[in-house]
Amino acid sequence: MKIILLVVAKTTSPYLQDGENDYLNRLKHYTDFEYSVIPALKNTKSINEQQQKTEEGKLILSKLTPSDFCILLDENGKTFRSENFAQFLENKIQSGIKRLFFVVGGPYGFSENVYQRADFKLSLSEMTFSHQMVRLIFLEQLYRAFTILKNEPYHHQ
Repeated sequence: MKIILLVVAKTTSPYLQDGENDYLNRLKHYTDFEYSVIPALKNTKSINEQQQKTEEGKLILSKLTPSDFCILLDENGKTFRSENFAQFLENKIQSGIKRLFFVVGGPYGFSENVYQRADFKLSLSEMTFSHQMVRLIFLEQLYRAFTILKNEPYHHQ
């Protein structure tokens, strides 16, 4: 199975980029992983939030096929303890899915069409994080999940 983290716009903060690169390198040892960036929309000052979500949604949906399993990183999604997320991931790996997408939307979230296409919504916390910070937090949790599944010492109970 291939795991894809699909994000809207590139990460602009150097310290977040460094953290992302660290976990991207670590993940190579565990899975076929791709970090995919949808370019930021141009001229967003001339459109409202809903229009921006709609346009970003079209770009997100263009990356998905009907057989892909799509998980939105969304503040209203299900929360897991790290061990339970690792088990959830293992279940997806064993299910025969060919491509598992985790999607981070833009600053205003997702369009209704993206919500309708989603197979699952995952929340990293009840707190709110910037859409760029979520990427690093998610990459760390994905790495943690693989170390849990491999019984490696990274995760402490």
